[in-house]
Amino acid sequence: MPDHASAPRTPAFGIWLIVAGVVGWTAAFELTLERLHLLANPAAAASCDFSVLVQCKANLDSWQGSAFGFPNPILGLAGWVAPVIMGVAVLARVRFPGWFWGVFWFGTASAFGLVTWFISQSIFQLHTLCPWCMLTWSMTIPTFYAVTVHVLRIGAIPVTERTQVRAGRLMVWVPLATILSYAVVILLAQLRLDAIPNVFATFFG
Repeated sequence: MPDHASAPRTPAFGIWLIVAGVVGWTAAFELTLERLHLLANPAAAASCDFSVLVQCKANLDSWQGSAFGFPNPILGLAGWVAPVIMGVAVLARVRFPGWFWGVFWFGTASAFGLVTWFISQSIFQLHTLCPWCMLTWSMTIPTFYAVTVHVLRIGAIPVTERTQVRAGRLMVWVPLATILSYAVVILLAQLRLDAIPNVFATFFG
C-alpha cells in the first residue's frame, strides 16, 4: 500500500480546496435563501434575476432545480463542507488511507457529473444563466480536476508508480484544463443563447 503520509506537502492544493469550499458553500447558501424567498412569495422575483437570460428564478422553480425531490442548493450546503475539511487536513498533513481519498474523489466526481448535467439543462432546456449556479460550476470543475490528479499522484487508488509520477506533473495543467472547460461552456452558451452580447447588455447596456 502507498505511504500516503510520505506524500509531498501540497499547500496550494489544500488552500484551493478551502477557497473552493467556502465560495461554493456561499453560492449554495445564497441560492437556498432565494428558494425560501420564492416559496414564501411565488410571484416575486429573485434578487439574482437581472434579465430573461441572467436569472435564478427559472432554475429554482424548474424540476431540474429539485432533481432529487428537494432544492438542489441543499446538496451544496452539505457537500461543500467536505472540501473545506479536506483542505484544512491537507495543510495540517493529516494522514488518510487510500479508501478515504477514494470516497472524497467519488464525491467530487459525482458533483462534476451533476454540474455537467445542470449546465446542459440550463443552456439547452431552461435557456437561462443563473449567477449563483455559474459560481458553483466554476468551483466544481477545477476541484474535480485537482482532486483527480491528487489521488493519482499520491497513489490513493491502485496505479503504477509510473502513473503516479506522470500524475504529479499534471497538477500544473489543471488551470489550463479549467480555462478550456470554461471556454466550452461559454461557447455553448453563445451558440445557443447568444449569451455574450446579452450578458453585456444586461450589466453594461
